[in-house]
Amino acid sequence: MSVELNQPAPELHVDHWVQCEPITLADLKGKVVLVEVFQVNCPGCFLYGLPEVIRLHDLYHEQGLVVLALATAFEDYEVNTLDNLQALVKSAAVTGETQKALEQSGELVDGKYRWNIPFAVGMDRVVADDEPVTEKKVREYAKRSHPDLDERRSEEQDYILKMIEQYLKNKTMKAETFELYNLKGTPSSILIDREGILRHVSLGETDELEPLIKQYLD
Repeated sequence: MSVELNQPAPELHVDHWVQCEPITLADLKGKVVLVEVFQVNCPGCFLYGLPEVIRLHDLYHEQGLVVLALATAFEDYEVNTLDNLQALVKSAAVTGETQKALEQSGELVDGKYRWNIPFAVGMDRVVADDEPVTEKKVREYAKRSHPDLDERRSEEQDYILKMIEQYLKNKTMKAETFELYNLKGTPSSILIDREGILRHVSLGETDELEPLIKQYLD
């Protein structure tokens, strides 16, 4: 399935809701939904992504914005785990590269993450990826990650395809929501309007997110 902007947003593939009862996008019809996709072992997610969406939650929740945090894993599978996510939610515990970066930047309080996450938190469904790496699969992945692939010089195309083939051969797990929405990394933000239509997907910080939220809340 290929997701497209301005089309109905597909359901999130959540393995476990850590904070809140199970919830679906269908349950949230009539609300503007912001899904923040992060990894436990992602310093930028904790330094920038999560604090920003917590701010947006505080500002716009009463106007109809629902924020969901979805932890995923497309690398460092031994750290980006459900157990570590549960520890984060239960006691603000952080680990791995996140813990090191937050300690260096003075963002920890008594060794814990200083931000309280006030909205639902879930874990992306991460499953074994044992599909064979075919030329078709490599090209499909390349077209999603590099939409302008066919417009590049042949040398660039060959290099990109070779790197993607190697990446897919080394990839042992598949994060279903991450791949469903064709995300490129974390933190990523997914914005869905009151009618359940996918309106915006972005990687990293963006100045466009808050104006879009205000637009779709009106």
